[in-house]
Amino acid sequence: MNSDLVIKDLHVNVEDKEILKGLNLTVKAGAIHAIMGPNGSGKSTLAYTLMGHPGYTVTGGEVWYKDQNILELDADERAKLGAFLAFQYPVAIPGVTVANFLRSAINAHRAEEGKDPKSTAIPVAQFRKELREKMATLEIDESFVRRYLNEGFSGGEKKRIEILQMAMLKPTMAIMDETDSGLDIDALRIVSQGVNTLYGQQPEMGVLVITHYQRLLNYIKPHFVSVLMNGRVVREGGPELALELEEKGYDFIREEVGSQQ
Repeated sequence: MNSDLVIKDLHVNVEDKEILKGLNLTVKAGAIHAIMGPNGSGKSTLAYTLMGHPGYTVTGGEVWYKDQNILELDADERAKLGAFLAFQYPVAIPGVTVANFLRSAINAHRAEEGKDPKSTAIPVAQFRKELREKMATLEIDESFVRRYLNEGFSGGEKKRIEILQMAMLKPTMAIMDETDSGLDIDALRIVSQGVNTLYGQQPEMGVLVITHYQRLLNYIKPHFVSVLMNGRVVREGGPELALELEEKGYDFIREEVGSQQ
Protein backbone atom coordinates (compact mmCIF):
# COMPACT_ATOMS: atom_id res chain seq x y z
CA MET A 1 0.00 0.00 0.00
CA ASN A 2 1.43 3.37 -1.06
CA SER A 3 1.31 5.85 1.84
CA ASP A 4 2.61 8.79 -0.20
CA LEU A 5 0.09 11.58 -0.79
CA VAL A 6 0.06 12.21 -4.55
CA ILE A 7 -1.81 15.22 -5.95
CA LYS A 8 -2.31 15.29 -9.72
CA ASP A 9 -3.50 18.34 -11.71
CA LEU A 10 -5.83 19.52 -8.93
CA HIS A 11 -8.32 22.26 -9.82
CA VAL A 12 -10.51 23.76 -7.07
CA ASN A 13 -13.13 26.51 -7.08
CA VAL A 14 -14.33 28.56 -4.13
CA GLU A 15 -17.59 30.42 -4.76
CA ASP A 16 -17.15 29.94 -8.53
CA LYS A 17 -13.64 31.39 -8.49
CA GLU A 18 -10.77 29.07 -9.45
CA ILE A 19 -8.16 29.02 -6.68
CA LEU A 20 -6.11 25.88 -7.42
CA LYS A 21 -5.20 25.74 -11.11
CA GLY A 22 -3.58 22.42 -11.85
CA LEU A 23 -1.58 21.74 -8.70
CA ASN A 24 0.85 18.80 -8.68
CA LEU A 25 2.55 17.68 -5.47
CA THR A 26 3.83 14.50 -3.79
CA VAL A 27 4.19 14.31 0.00
CA LYS A 28 6.26 11.25 0.81
CA ALA A 29 5.46 8.98 3.74
CA GLY A 30 7.96 9.54 6.53
CA ALA A 31 8.96 13.00 5.29
CA ILE A 32 8.22 16.55 6.43
CA HIS A 33 7.18 18.61 3.40
CA ALA A 34 6.66 22.37 3.70
CA ILE A 35 4.36 24.36 1.42
CA MET A 36 5.14 28.08 1.38
CA GLY A 37 3.58 30.91 -0.53
CA PRO A 38 2.27 34.48 -0.25
CA ASN A 39 -1.23 35.30 0.92
CA GLY A 40 -3.88 34.27 -1.59
CA SER A 41 -1.75 31.64 -3.28
CA GLY A 42 -4.10 28.76 -2.38
CA LYS A 43 -2.36 27.22 0.63
CA SER A 44 -5.40 26.94 2.91
CA THR A 45 -7.60 25.98 -0.03
CA LEU A 46 -5.31 23.01 -0.55
CA ALA A 47 -5.56 21.97 3.12
CA TYR A 48 -9.34 22.16 3.28
CA THR A 49 -9.74 20.42 -0.07
CA LEU A 50 -7.58 17.52 1.07
CA MET A 51 -9.81 17.02 4.10
CA GLY A 52 -13.08 17.29 2.17
CA HIS A 53 -14.50 20.65 3.24
CA PRO A 54 -17.85 21.08 1.42
CA GLY A 55 -17.18 24.73 0.57
CA TYR A 56 -14.38 23.78 -1.84
CA THR A 57 -15.45 22.40 -5.22
CA VAL A 58 -13.02 20.13 -7.06
CA THR A 59 -13.38 20.65 -10.82
CA GLY A 60 -10.52 18.43 -11.93
CA GLY A 61 -7.62 16.26 -10.85
CA GLU A 62 -6.96 13.41 -8.43
CA VAL A 63 -5.51 12.96 -4.94
CA TRP A 64 -4.15 9.47 -4.24
CA TYR A 65 -3.45 8.16 -0.76
CA LYS A 66 -3.15 4.51 0.28
CA ASP A 67 -4.23 3.37 -3.19
CA GLN A 68 -7.45 5.39 -3.14
CA ASN A 69 -8.48 8.63 -4.82
CA ILE A 70 -9.56 10.35 -1.62
CA LEU A 71 -11.55 12.95 -3.55
CA GLU A 72 -14.16 10.19 -3.87
CA LEU A 73 -14.32 9.74 -0.08
CA ASP A 74 -16.23 11.65 2.59
CA ALA A 75 -14.25 13.63 5.15
CA ASP A 76 -14.67 11.00 7.87
CA GLU A 77 -13.47 8.28 5.50
CA ARG A 78 -10.34 10.28 4.73
CA ALA A 79 -9.71 10.64 8.46
CA LYS A 80 -10.10 6.90 8.97
CA LEU A 81 -7.47 6.33 6.28
CA GLY A 82 -5.07 8.23 8.52
CA ALA A 83 -5.29 11.87 7.36
CA PHE A 84 -5.42 14.64 9.98
CA LEU A 85 -5.87 18.40 9.54
CA ALA A 86 -4.59 20.87 12.14
CA PHE A 87 -6.67 23.99 11.53
CA GLN A 88 -5.32 27.51 11.21
CA TYR A 89 -8.06 28.70 13.59
CA PRO A 90 -9.26 25.89 15.90
CA VAL A 91 -12.89 26.42 16.95
CA ALA A 92 -14.29 26.44 20.48
CA ILE A 93 -16.99 23.93 21.45
CA PRO A 94 -18.69 25.13 24.66
CA GLY A 95 -20.12 22.36 26.81
CA VAL A 96 -17.79 19.65 25.46
CA THR A 97 -14.70 18.90 27.53
CA VAL A 98 -11.36 18.20 25.90
CA ALA A 99 -11.42 14.65 27.29
CA ASN A 100 -14.90 13.89 25.94
CA PHE A 101 -14.04 15.38 22.56
CA LEU A 102 -10.87 13.30 22.25
CA ARG A 103 -12.60 10.07 23.29
CA SER A 104 -15.43 10.70 20.81
CA ALA A 105 -12.91 11.37 18.04
CA ILE A 106 -11.03 8.15 18.78
CA ASN A 107 -14.23 6.10 18.89
CA ALA A 108 -15.33 7.56 15.56
CA HIS A 109 -12.01 6.42 14.06
CA ARG A 110 -12.36 2.95 15.56
CA ALA A 111 -15.97 2.47 14.47
CA GLU A 112 -16.58 -0.23 11.88
CA GLU A 113 -19.54 -0.44 9.53
CA GLY A 114 -22.09 -3.00 10.65
CA LYS A 115 -20.74 -3.27 14.19
CA ASP A 116 -22.17 -1.95 17.44
CA PRO A 117 -20.18 1.24 18.24
CA LYS A 118 -19.85 0.06 21.85
CA SER A 119 -17.95 -3.02 20.70
CA THR A 120 -15.24 -0.97 18.98
CA ALA A 121 -15.03 1.92 21.49
CA ILE A 122 -11.75 2.43 23.32
CA PRO A 123 -11.98 1.15 26.93
CA VAL A 124 -12.11 4.00 29.44
CA ALA A 125 -9.05 2.79 31.36
CA GLN A 126 -6.98 2.50 28.17
CA PHE A 127 -8.10 5.95 27.03
CA ARG A 128 -7.16 7.56 30.34
CA LYS A 129 -3.77 5.84 30.37
CA GLU A 130 -2.92 6.92 26.81
CA LEU A 131 -4.19 10.45 27.43
CA ARG A 132 -2.02 10.89 30.53
CA GLU A 133 1.01 9.56 28.66
CA LYS A 134 0.52 11.89 25.69
CA MET A 135 -0.14 14.92 27.91
CA ALA A 136 3.04 14.22 29.85
CA THR A 137 5.00 13.91 26.60
CA LEU A 138 3.58 17.21 25.32
CA GLU A 139 3.92 18.93 28.71
CA ILE A 140 0.20 19.71 28.94
CA ASP A 141 -1.29 20.15 32.41
CA GLU A 142 -3.92 17.51 33.21
CA SER A 143 -6.42 20.22 34.21
CA PHE A 144 -6.85 21.06 30.51
CA VAL A 145 -8.85 17.91 29.78
CA ARG A 146 -11.64 19.04 32.12
CA ARG A 147 -12.07 22.38 30.35
CA TYR A 148 -14.45 22.96 27.47
CA LEU A 149 -12.71 22.56 24.14
CA ASN A 150 -10.84 25.76 23.22
CA GLU A 151 -13.22 27.95 25.27
CA GLY A 152 -11.12 30.75 26.74
CA PHE A 153 -7.91 29.15 25.44
CA SER A 154 -5.04 31.26 24.19
CA GLY A 155 -3.81 30.72 20.64
CA GLY A 156 -0.92 28.62 21.91
CA GLU A 157 -3.18 26.52 24.14
CA LYS A 158 -5.54 25.80 21.23
CA LYS A 159 -2.67 24.62 19.07
CA ARG A 160 -1.22 22.43 21.85
CA ILE A 161 -4.59 20.71 22.33
CA GLU A 162 -4.72 20.12 18.59
CA ILE A 163 -1.28 18.48 18.73
CA LEU A 164 -2.63 16.36 21.61
CA GLN A 165 -5.52 15.32 19.38
CA MET A 166 -3.01 14.36 16.70
CA ALA A 167 -1.03 12.34 19.25
CA MET A 168 -4.13 10.42 20.34
CA LEU A 169 -5.38 9.71 16.81
CA LYS A 170 -1.94 8.67 15.49
CA PRO A 171 -2.44 9.79 11.87
CA THR A 172 -0.22 8.56 9.06
CA MET A 173 -0.50 11.87 7.16
CA ALA A 174 -0.71 15.11 9.15
CA ILE A 175 -1.69 18.32 7.34
CA MET A 176 -0.85 21.44 9.33
CA ASP A 177 -2.45 24.63 8.02
CA GLU A 178 -0.46 27.68 9.20
CA THR A 179 0.06 26.25 12.68
CA ASP A 180 2.26 29.25 13.49
CA SER A 181 -0.59 31.73 12.89
CA GLY A 182 -1.05 34.01 15.90
CA LEU A 183 1.60 32.34 18.06
CA ASP A 184 4.30 34.17 19.96
CA ILE A 185 7.83 32.75 19.99
CA ASP A 186 7.35 30.74 23.21
CA ALA A 187 4.10 29.17 22.05
CA LEU A 188 5.60 28.43 18.64
CA ARG A 189 8.54 26.64 20.25
CA ILE A 190 6.29 24.54 22.50
CA VAL A 191 3.92 23.54 19.69
CA SER A 192 6.84 22.72 17.39
CA GLN A 193 8.43 20.57 20.07
CA GLY A 194 5.17 18.64 20.27
CA VAL A 195 5.12 18.03 16.52
CA ASN A 196 8.78 16.96 16.53
CA THR A 197 8.13 14.58 19.43
CA LEU A 198 5.24 12.93 17.59
CA TYR A 199 7.26 12.66 14.41
CA GLY A 200 10.07 11.06 16.37
CA GLN A 201 7.64 8.49 17.74
CA GLN A 202 6.00 7.87 14.33
CA PRO A 203 8.81 8.22 11.76
CA GLU A 204 6.58 6.65 9.09
CA MET A 205 4.15 9.59 9.36
CA GLY A 206 4.08 12.09 6.51
CA VAL A 207 3.75 15.74 7.53
CA LEU A 208 2.58 18.55 5.24
CA VAL A 209 3.40 21.89 6.87
CA ILE A 210 1.66 24.86 5.26
CA THR A 211 3.11 28.20 6.30
CA HIS A 212 3.59 31.77 5.17
CA TYR A 213 6.81 32.39 7.09
CA GLN A 214 10.12 30.59 7.37
CA ARG A 215 10.21 30.99 11.16
CA LEU A 216 8.15 27.83 11.78
CA LEU A 217 10.70 25.87 9.76
CA ASN A 218 13.42 26.91 12.22
CA TYR A 219 11.71 24.52 14.62
CA ILE A 220 10.09 21.91 12.38
CA LYS A 221 12.84 21.00 9.92
CA PRO A 222 11.47 20.07 6.47
CA HIS A 223 13.00 17.57 4.08
CA PHE A 224 11.32 19.23 1.09
CA VAL A 225 9.96 22.71 0.37
CA SER A 226 7.47 23.65 -2.36
CA VAL A 227 6.39 27.18 -3.27
CA LEU A 228 2.76 27.76 -4.21
CA MET A 229 1.74 30.76 -6.29
CA ASN A 230 -1.46 31.50 -8.14
CA GLY A 231 -2.81 28.03 -7.47
CA ARG A 232 0.20 26.03 -8.69
CA VAL A 233 3.49 24.71 -7.35
CA VAL A 234 6.10 26.87 -9.10
CA ARG A 235 9.32 25.93 -7.30
CA GLU A 236 10.57 22.95 -5.32
CA GLY A 237 13.73 22.31 -3.35
CA GLY A 238 15.22 21.39 -0.01
CA PRO A 239 15.27 23.33 3.26
CA GLU A 240 17.66 25.85 1.75
CA LEU A 241 14.77 27.15 -0.40
CA ALA A 242 12.95 28.31 2.74
CA LEU A 243 16.03 30.23 3.84
CA GLU A 244 16.30 31.84 0.41
CA LEU A 245 12.67 32.95 0.65
CA GLU A 246 13.31 34.43 4.09
CA GLU A 247 16.22 36.43 2.69
CA LYS A 248 14.74 37.53 -0.64
CA GLY A 249 10.97 37.32 -0.23
CA TYR A 250 8.74 35.98 -2.99
CA ASP A 251 9.49 38.61 -5.64
CA PHE A 252 12.41 36.72 -7.19
CA ILE A 253 10.18 33.69 -7.76
CA ARG A 254 7.43 35.91 -9.18
CA GLU A 255 9.98 37.25 -11.67
CA GLU A 256 11.10 33.71 -12.57
CA VAL A 257 7.52 32.56 -13.11
CA GLY A 258 6.72 35.66 -15.14
CA SER A 259 9.74 35.15 -17.42
CA GLN A 260 8.64 31.57 -18.14
CA GLN A 261 5.16 32.55 -19.31
